[in-house]
Amino acid sequence: MRNRNTGLNRVAQTAGKYRMVFIWFVTLILAGVPALAITPASAGSSKATSPQLVWIDTDIGDDIDDAFAIGLALRSPELKVLGISTAFGDTETRARLVDRFLAATGASNIPVTAGVHTQTDNPLTQRAYAEHYPARKHADGVAALLAAIRLHPGQVTLIAIGPLFNVGAAIDRDPARFKGLKRVVIMGGSVRRGYDGRNGETRPPEPEWNIDRDPKDASKLLSAGVPIFIMPLDSTQIHLVPAEREAIFATGNPLTDQLTLLYHQWGAHSLDHSPTPTLFDPVAAAYTFRPDLCPMQPMRLAVDDKGLTTEIEGTPNAEVCLKSDQNGFLELLKGRLEGELK
Repeated sequence: MRNRNTGLNRVAQTAGKYRMVFIWFVTLILAGVPALAITPASAGSSKATSPQLVWIDTDIGDDIDDAFAIGLALRSPELKVLGISTAFGDTETRARLVDRFLAATGASNIPVTAGVHTQTDNPLTQRAYAEHYPARKHADGVAALLAAIRLHPGQVTLIAIGPLFNVGAAIDRDPARFKGLKRVVIMGGSVRRGYDGRNGETRPPEPEWNIDRDPKDASKLLSAGVPIFIMPLDSTQIHLVPAEREAIFATGNPLTDQLTLLYHQWGAHSLDHSPTPTLFDPVAAAYTFRPDLCPMQPMRLAVDDKGLTTEIEGTPNAEVCLKSDQNGFLELLKGRLEGELK
């Protein structure tokens, strides 16, 4: 009888403990404590598998590398694209181009917005691709970017692969909110190497396109108080030679079919241009989830009014990649675009 009572007492004690735990759990929920705060084990595993939240700001439609960068992001499970904003020139037509690209690749759930319209005489080489898709009025890209930061403070990586008009406008409109970004990853600048010559010769630093179009906002970003990771000309002049390019196009999946269309429009409307694409922007996209492909070093950079990016003395304001793993990058790009997930 004593043993039976002892067992009953233990059962009662255990039940009492579970009752206290249940009451504690309910109390926390009623107090508004998030579930993740009281389930550390599951929170850790969720964090380890959750994709990075990214926003892409692009001048797609001039050169072809933006399309490859967006395609890489779409085929990379490490990333979740919250939205895409278009930058520079006719941003509405650029957004229409992105609409068609996403619809054709099964990603039309991603919001597409139009950024700051600017004047330019630079040809939109892939305009015909955009104009064969229904037109619509797009939301304000700057406001949409700031809204994404507000909804996900400290979690959003901005991938900026065009002139920085939208970035500068976001800083002007709400500098405190802009600081809520996790980081900014950009393709831009020329630190120790300029554009390669026609015969592959290395040239000295010179104004790079994305910075040259808008040096004022580039300077603004460097002093905005957010972590900045820069892929300049030094590390992004990776060429997609004919054999590799044709292997990607020959895959024939929905994404590579769109890249094929855009490539041919780019080639047909680009005067005095090599038919071999230079994959500037995809290097920046790849860095977000494969940082080993483009090792960084801290630097203090300044941008002059002519768009020249210069390393200067002082406290670093950016992390800069001066040399990338070209073979590793091309292997990653081809594998993702052709359908493999590594």
